[in-house]
Amino acid sequence: MNDVPHVGHAYSTMAADTLARFYRGQGYEVFFLTGTDEHGQKVAKAAEERGLKPQEHVDQMVAPYKQLWKRLSICYDDFIRTTEDRHEKVVAAIFERLYKQGDIYAGKYEGWYCIFEETFYPESQLKDGNCPECGRPVKWISEESYHFKTSKFMPALLKHIKEDSHFIMPASRRNEVISFIESGVQDVSVSRTAFKWGVQVPFDKKHVVYVWFDALINYLSGIGYLQDEKKFNTFWPADVHIIGKDILKFHAVIWPAMLMALDLPLPKMVFAHGFLTLGGEKISKSRGKVIDPHELADEYSSDAVRYFFLREFTFGLDGEYTEETLIKRINSDLANDLGNLVHRTANMIKKYFDGIVPEGELNHPLRKLVDEDMRIRFKDYLSNLNFRSYLEFVWGLVSGLNGAIEEAAPWNLKKEGKDKELAVLMYSLADGIRRISQLLYPFMPETAQKIWGQIGMKGQIAEFPFEKAAEWGVLPPGSHFKVAEPLFPRIEVGDGNE
Repeated sequence: MNDVPHVGHAYSTMAADTLARFYRGQGYEVFFLTGTDEHGQKVAKAAEERGLKPQEHVDQMVAPYKQLWKRLSICYDDFIRTTEDRHEKVVAAIFERLYKQGDIYAGKYEGWYCIFEETFYPESQLKDGNCPECGRPVKWISEESYHFKTSKFMPALLKHIKEDSHFIMPASRRNEVISFIESGVQDVSVSRTAFKWGVQVPFDKKHVVYVWFDALINYLSGIGYLQDEKKFNTFWPADVHIIGKDILKFHAVIWPAMLMALDLPLPKMVFAHGFLTLGGEKISKSRGKVIDPHELADEYSSDAVRYFFLREFTFGLDGEYTEETLIKRINSDLANDLGNLVHRTANMIKKYFDGIVPEGELNHPLRKLVDEDMRIRFKDYLSNLNFRSYLEFVWGLVSGLNGAIEEAAPWNLKKEGKDKELAVLMYSLADGIRRISQLLYPFMPETAQKIWGQIGMKGQIAEFPFEKAAEWGVLPPGSHFKVAEPLFPRIEVGDGNE
């Protein structure tokens, strides 16, 4: 909360939103939580530089996040701020409980501390004496501190990680965590006295709770822990935490240890995605490498942004962003493939059938494009957060429908008087487009709804049974397939010489 959101924040949240939409469509009860962690020295420093009190600063800074999520069609169930009373009460209660049961104890901490990363680093991890993450100078800090007995829970956690191959994903991150734990994990400092912007330790007012111990607890306070037992028991443990790989240690080591100390089940999966890079460097405000997602959505549309980042990169690996690649993907996939398919089909149905989807037999070869295990395949893709493979499969359908137009040459069918064959082809194309709109909905909700209405389907696509995407013959014959503006006009790029 020291600055406005950049595209790295959007990457995680677009992925989470896609999962939420997909599983709601499958009939699951879904709770998608996002929010902002607002305490800590870095936030206090940012507020001071702006001449504001920390609370005033975060009250202003939360607005751009909420605006961006609305702009990107993010359909969260709750947005939690760690300065909210409901959260701070839970943090204080957990801290006191762990202290009373002996899992938090008083001590002293000395070490190299990076204010910007809000993390202590051993000297062996420093790079030329600077922070290994952001490259800024670190500061030697020595202060009284409460510690959490992280080391106590490492044997049980290591056993769990080795036995459950899906607990930390992808596999490279799992191996990283195993190596980290096996190298020896020290107890973690969980309070500060050098500043006051944080949740007060309830039994020692000189201390505030360390921002990472505080922030992780939002996953519990956001679904009613100690406040709404029914909601909490419904949704915990989480099926997946989606995080950036730079905060893996907190989520895959410290967080599970905290849960073990509370006798709570661990989340089923912690998925750490890779960095988006720009010019070979991590996209980061602190490094001055920033892409404004608001500007991208304004320029190219929110759905094009959602599609590009989940199709272009393998979720879990780093990916290099260039605007040239974005434009190329929009022109190729969205304008040429999807947009052209919908536009030319609409025009042909208007030309040959006055815009009314004809009746057609359901034995067209296009049926072979989708096998009967499609729903299992898609669930498998998304249960492993394999967004890219899901979209590649959908684009196989798009290509198949476009190929059928070229192969069948409907203009020749009309010329040769083969009206029955033409009707079968046109119905198959229209119903195929209906299926594609359903499959795309989790990723591109606005575009999917636009196609849904254009082909003559009624109501909201989100409320239509998702399993129907695996069936042929759902679009009612007689539907009005309207001709509309192209979904994604081609983007013309100058040669730079004008």
